[in-house]
Amino acid sequence: MSEKQVNPIVAGILGRCPRCGKGHLFEGFISLKQSCSSCDLDYDFADSGDGPAVFIILIVGFLVVALAIYVEVHYRPDYWVHAALWLPSILILSAGLLRPFKGILICLQFSNDAHEGRRIDD
Repeated sequence: MSEKQVNPIVAGILGRCPRCGKGHLFEGFISLKQSCSSCDLDYDFADSGDGPAVFIILIVGFLVVALAIYVEVHYRPDYWVHAALWLPSILILSAGLLRPFKGILICLQFSNDAHEGRRIDD
C-alpha cells in the first residue's frame, strides 16, 4: 500500500496537513492546530521558529526598497508620498506572506523528517 506523496509547497501555501494534504494546519491566523482533523497527525513536531519572518524580511525588504528607489529616481515625490506608499505595502505584504511561508516551512520540515539538534547521519 503506497501512500500518495503530498507536495509540501502546495500543502504549505494552502495551509493543509503535510501528510494527507486534506486537514487544516492552522487554527487561527498563524497558530497551529493540535492535530490534523483528517489523518490525526500530531503537529507537535512543527516548529518553524523565525524562518518565515527572515524570508519575508529579505523578500519584502528587497521589493520595497527597489520600488522606493525607482519611484524616487523617476518621480521625486515628497516624503509623505513615500510613507503613504511603502508603509501600507510593507504591512500588507508581510502579513499576507507570513502564513504561507510558515506553512511551507512546516510542511518541508515534515517531508524531510527534520528534527532539532540532529545530524543527517544520526
